[in-house]
Amino acid sequence: MTKQERARYVGKRLAELYPEPPIPLHHKDPYTLLIAVLLSAQCTDKRVNLTTPALFKLADTPQKMARQSVEAVNAIVRPCGLAPRKAEAIVGLSKILCDKHKGKVPQTFPELEALPGVGHKTASVVMAQAFGFPAFPVDTHIHRLAERWRLSDGSSVVKTERDLKKLFPESEWNALHLRFIYYGREHCPARGCDGHRCEICSVLNGPRKS
Repeated sequence: MTKQERARYVGKRLAELYPEPPIPLHHKDPYTLLIAVLLSAQCTDKRVNLTTPALFKLADTPQKMARQSVEAVNAIVRPCGLAPRKAEAIVGLSKILCDKHKGKVPQTFPELEALPGVGHKTASVVMAQAFGFPAFPVDTHIHRLAERWRLSDGSSVVKTERDLKKLFPESEWNALHLRFIYYGREHCPARGCDGHRCEICSVLNGPRKS
């Protein structure tokens, strides 16, 4: 198969498996999604979803969060790891949203990436899932699968994102991002598949030779 043929197969099969993939992080608006995505760095979505109810009970708007102490936020988000940096970022970006953006989450990459704790991947998720902007956020699942399926060479997440955007239609990016993630978790985890066991790997790479 050529790389383009691989991409067509992957896109078709993932769409069959996950026709309407839900957003895995619980949220009610762009701000709560932004906070949930920030917390998900080096943390599972399951853990984030267990943590955010208490956090959003404390404060679920930039105005309320800006009034909280880093210590109070850190006490809640500590199970998500990278504490207290995440707590500092949450309080800090909430203050910036109030001071510079009228309490609203900005809808451009430069403005999002200027916020504390918000890198390109986090900004991409928010742009795609909160605002419907075409983006292809690359997390560890997507990076791994793109290399296993020989859609990219695995040299960097930046190159993986660039390669996937070239291979798939822009109109499919937002859904494909989620479809890759769900497939990676459910069928092709890092240790559960060696690049030949799961359905898509076996089709693209063939069974492992003995």
